[in-house]
Amino acid sequence: MANFAIDAVKDMTYDAIVIGSGISGGWAAKELTEKGLKTLVLERGKDVRHIKDYPTTSMNPWEFPHRGQLPFQVKQQNPIVSKCYAFYEGTEHFFVKDAEHPYVQEKPFDWIRGYQVGGKSLLWARQTQRWSDFDFEGPARDGFAVDWPIRYKDLAPWYSYVEKFAGISGNKDGIPQLPDGEFLPAHEMNCVESHFQAQVAKKYKDRQVIMGRCAHITKPQPIHLEQGRAQCQHRTICERGCPFGGYFSSNASTLPWAAKTGNMTLRPDSVVHSIIYDEQKGKATGVRVIDANTKEELEFYARIIFVNAAALNTNLILLNSTSNRFQQGLGNDNGLMGKYVAFHNYRARISADYDGDLDSTTDGRRPNSPYIPRFRNVHKQETDFLRGYAAGFNANRKSHADQSGLGGDLKASLLNPKLGGWSVGSHMMGETIPKESNYVALDKSKKDAFGMPQLKISMDYDENDEKMVKDYFEQMTEMFTHAGFTNIRTSDSKQAPGLDIHEMGGVRMGKDPKTSLLNEWNQLHACKNVFVTDGACMTSTATQNPSLTYMALTARAVDHAVSEMKKMNL
Repeated sequence: MANFAIDAVKDMTYDAIVIGSGISGGWAAKELTEKGLKTLVLERGKDVRHIKDYPTTSMNPWEFPHRGQLPFQVKQQNPIVSKCYAFYEGTEHFFVKDAEHPYVQEKPFDWIRGYQVGGKSLLWARQTQRWSDFDFEGPARDGFAVDWPIRYKDLAPWYSYVEKFAGISGNKDGIPQLPDGEFLPAHEMNCVESHFQAQVAKKYKDRQVIMGRCAHITKPQPIHLEQGRAQCQHRTICERGCPFGGYFSSNASTLPWAAKTGNMTLRPDSVVHSIIYDEQKGKATGVRVIDANTKEELEFYARIIFVNAAALNTNLILLNSTSNRFQQGLGNDNGLMGKYVAFHNYRARISADYDGDLDSTTDGRRPNSPYIPRFRNVHKQETDFLRGYAAGFNANRKSHADQSGLGGDLKASLLNPKLGGWSVGSHMMGETIPKESNYVALDKSKKDAFGMPQLKISMDYDENDEKMVKDYFEQMTEMFTHAGFTNIRTSDSKQAPGLDIHEMGGVRMGKDPKTSLLNEWNQLHACKNVFVTDGACMTSTATQNPSLTYMALTARAVDHAVSEMKKMNL
């Protein structure tokens, strides 16, 4: 019988385990398997294979039972996820419904999740900007969080590494607070966007309007063709899954690449309960899993473990990983795990009209739009709030038809719409300040369907966020006015945190084990063979979309982990 037990453990043992298959988990899988490690990838959701499992990717509007709209009953049953802009009849199968994984809202929080192979990499907005030292040095300079243990120079080569593989379009803009990258040709602005760009450049020396940098292949390189990916077709239905692989996702890129090595074992329908810690060895030895279909408990073993379950679920798993050594959660000696969580503030929007360029209009579609990098408090503190905001911008010209007639006249009007003026708009992406009062924790009484504690979430805006919204309105109104835009309208959605889908922190990086959970290589200070490289690791949020930074941190951490394994340090 002893031999059977030994064989059973051997069959469940790998060199590495990756928890989660989204953007960062996919990169961990790719890097580990490429370096020769037999790697188990655990995903709590269903299997989704590239192309084969994108059921709506080529459907026309009239092929949907409700023409793409969600039935009223679905919205009633899902008041949280229904708020997400990408949740509709063509994508609902890629989102977690409200009843499927309940959580406790100590304060209102709209938690948007995608439980399937590929995670939210199928659904993301694909905006990819590098951080700069203005971001990595920000906490030390302003004192609003702990100092990052790394700087831009540490991550710059890894940004380049992941950009070349993922395929990022953009221009070399030469902006210190938004470093240039390894770019494919950029998308083009339309005439009104170019007009705004020129007017801003003329009036402000410290502000720029640039074409957004995004993970779309505009000119395939050999590495993209080798992945089986093709040029973006500008269909603008990316969230349904792209059969061309025109935008970056784990499903189209990193996971197939990892599978090709022969070193990856992918196990969907595997809900991770906790990480197993061996008191005698002083390290983690494996992962405890609940099979989503059978509810059977299983254990898998490995020398190193990468936790990439998405920020809040990574916090949940680590907090639930208790032992005699770690009674508050794995690596949580200082009691800070789950605290200092932050997000991006998307509440503020501004819109206007423009009566110029009436001899032109837009033609076709574009999966991207212009971007305004942060310009507040960059080189010095100049406002009564900390940090700053970036902003999106777009312009379009709409048509309208006279609907007042009857019969043949009405039909003729509807078939021959007339062009109206231009509409312009912008939205803010503000950096929020990590605070101890913004936290997640395990609820002491409520359980989910797998018997795991529900996650209790307590996050809110503060005075700094309100001041930032006010400044955005003032500055953008001034910029819009200077550009000749009229009928300027501001709006504050007052939406709860969460809809930004950029939650970060809780297992933050830092130099001091007393004030942080992870070191400069994304290792738990107190359990060196466990790495966290998704949003949970972030010390602060900056204003940039975070996914590119997760990719770079993951590739860098894997490189270090494998090096340490070869030295027998892990």
